[in-house]
Amino acid sequence: MTRHAGAPMPDSLRHFMRASQHPARAVPCPHCGAAAHRPCVLRASGRQLTAPHPQRISAWAELTACCPECQVTPTVPCHDGGWARQTVHDRRQQEAQETAA
Repeated sequence: MTRHAGAPMPDSLRHFMRASQHPARAVPCPHCGAAAHRPCVLRASGRQLTAPHPQRISAWAELTACCPECQVTPTVPCHDGGWARQTVHDRRQQEAQETAA
């Protein structure tokens, strides 16, 4: 039996096929451990979720957008008065959504 590796998919076609997915699926989920481009799952049952976990959305926003509230650049965590936050500011999440659209 012959295995066929197939041709690589062009980025423009890959983007078109994933357009219906939330853009946060481009990063791994820190909550459930789902790989990039895979849906989040419930850790107890393994059931796939239709929406990504809030932690995954925060991780995606941190990687892609600047925060207008605390003035940090992408990849730098948001902070409140010098203390690092567990999630990003809502305004940073909105900024990431606008740039992804």
